[in-house]
Amino acid sequence: MNTTIKSVLIASLISLTVSVNAQEKFTAETMWKLGRVGDVQLAPTGGSIIYGVTWYNAETNKGNRDIYKLDPNAESPRKITDFKGSEFNAIWRPDGKKIGFLSAESGSVQIWEMGINGEDKVQVTNIEGGINGFSYSPDLQHIVYIKDVKIEQDVHDLYPDLPLADALIYDDLMYRHWDNWHDYAYSHIFIAPYNDGKPGEGKDIMPGEPWDSPLMPNGGMEQIAWSPDGKALAYTCKKMKGKEYAISTNSDIYLYDLLSGKTENLSESNPGYDQDPVFSPDGSKIVWRSMATPGFEADKDRIMMCEFNPQALEKLKKDIKSKSGKPLEMKSRVFTDLSEGFDQSSSNFTWSADSKQLYFISGIEATYQVFRMDVATRKITMVTKGDHNVTEYAIDGKDLIIAKMRHDLPTEIFRVKPDGKEEQMTFTNREILKNVTLAKSEKRWITTTDGKKMLVWVILPPNFDSNKKYPALLYCQGGPQSAVSQFFSYRWNFQMMAANDYVVVAPNRRGLPTFGQEWNDQISGDYGGQNMLDYLTAIDSVAAEPWVDQNRLGAIGASYGGFSVYWLAGNHNKRFKTFISHCGIFNFESMYLETEEMFFVNFDYKGAFYDKPRPKSYDFSPHNFVGNWDTPMLVIHGGYDFRIPYTQGMQAFNANQLQGIPSRFLFFPNETHFVLKPQNSILWQREFFRWLDTYLK
Repeated sequence: MNTTIKSVLIASLISLTVSVNAQEKFTAETMWKLGRVGDVQLAPTGGSIIYGVTWYNAETNKGNRDIYKLDPNAESPRKITDFKGSEFNAIWRPDGKKIGFLSAESGSVQIWEMGINGEDKVQVTNIEGGINGFSYSPDLQHIVYIKDVKIEQDVHDLYPDLPLADALIYDDLMYRHWDNWHDYAYSHIFIAPYNDGKPGEGKDIMPGEPWDSPLMPNGGMEQIAWSPDGKALAYTCKKMKGKEYAISTNSDIYLYDLLSGKTENLSESNPGYDQDPVFSPDGSKIVWRSMATPGFEADKDRIMMCEFNPQALEKLKKDIKSKSGKPLEMKSRVFTDLSEGFDQSSSNFTWSADSKQLYFISGIEATYQVFRMDVATRKITMVTKGDHNVTEYAIDGKDLIIAKMRHDLPTEIFRVKPDGKEEQMTFTNREILKNVTLAKSEKRWITTTDGKKMLVWVILPPNFDSNKKYPALLYCQGGPQSAVSQFFSYRWNFQMMAANDYVVVAPNRRGLPTFGQEWNDQISGDYGGQNMLDYLTAIDSVAAEPWVDQNRLGAIGASYGGFSVYWLAGNHNKRFKTFISHCGIFNFESMYLETEEMFFVNFDYKGAFYDKPRPKSYDFSPHNFVGNWDTPMLVIHGGYDFRIPYTQGMQAFNANQLQGIPSRFLFFPNETHFVLKPQNSILWQREFFRWLDTYLK
């Protein structure tokens, strides 16, 4: 064969191979191969970072978390743990000489320590029943850890002669929460002497108290903080039980003094949520997240500051006189809302080393960024920029170390320079995604029916061809107050929808944060009102594009998004050809008496259905519009979903079946409000697209 021709053929084959490889489809199986990055911890002296990566194995249906370390100028991170099970809660010892972490290698979860390069791993605790989290005191004199303590009697305590009895007995509310029945135990805080890697016996600082710290079900060590001198501990707790707990959001920040053993409630005057305390390095101040409105779980998270040191308050005393001419008596605690006038929620607080600057994460226009506040002047500066979600960060001199995600990027770690330039530090999933063509998101501002601007993400299929006609999906967000931001979801994954040749329309309808508190709050009591018009405005606007087939539109969503799908099914005026609802609310009346956090339905429904007068919210219940249903629907629910019980999904499915509407019920007996097991998730995706392809392709 002619050498030139042979070369051309080889080049063509290589080009064809590259082209084929580049067209690899993003699938559920691909998604479950991705490493999930989180818990970034900067060394006390700066420079080196440790972080965790969770890898899943779909064949074994299990996940495993390992700890990685990245040193300055290193070409790549190094895995520094490799036990059979997971290692987590990895933190630097305050002196930077060791790394502590949790592992169940010995059978129960205990504290382990290792050298800074992963050497000399040693188990340092042997606490009965294991522990759930820990941290070192700054002076290395103590550790704090959390563990479950059984306080109340179960049936075997009451009836020891019935060892095989299998029952639960309750006399009050909150007998189940999110995905667990109450087991008569509570999460408590213990403080133990550290003794240089040989902790002594822990002391329960909440002995006999029937409440949890951190808050259940999702609170962690971020809700507990050491004072810089190691002599006090601030913690979050909701010291209520039963019905009182169920109808209230009133958690508080408590200050425990190690020497005296006394506890002080710092936030007693606030009736809403108070969480996540953080001391300033000089010990004169503490800040936390604080919601002012009782019973409202999605109120603005304010930055509440408490100042301890009277000397630091001298400036407030100048020229302050009472009517009698005598100086006013100053309180030992002064409280200030640092975020007054800042119309967004704030979280993840970190102080600068000199205690003068406060860093935090806040949402803006469906992205999450790092902000910095000068505490003296209250001037706020946005430090990071771009269409991304910053999930965590650390201050490394003048730089920021951030973990962030985008619709087209699973979480990775970046360094941000003072001028805003970013340098990607980890490439956890580069090899897995190198041949996958990912979809891009477009940002659109659409005018709503009441003349406001609404941000809508439009995700187009990879290799989008404007000359083709595509089916489109209206994505309905849950929450109800949870932004359609730049999240990389492992269930409602926009990449996967786009990879299956669907245009995704994802509106930040009324009731979603990052657009000011008025926009966020509007939805309460108005579930079937303006936010539903926002949905329809979004899909109508994008469906008008020549590359969208208006005869192939679907609506999908979970939780509040699942409710939205049910409501739209009775009010869509023939727009949609199919619906998919996961764990949605179908019947407000039964939901009111089946759910557990009563403060949620009390606030958002504006009361019980049996109240007089009956709240107008119940008119929006989807079951009222079932007579209008005529469109195929897939209903999905989990058996351990106690937030929105699976009976809601059963009612919706039964309503479809009795009316002869094509429908399917996908039920996961052992999943919760979420689908967390790899094979169940892959099954979920397969059924999701099997249904859509049946009615929209």
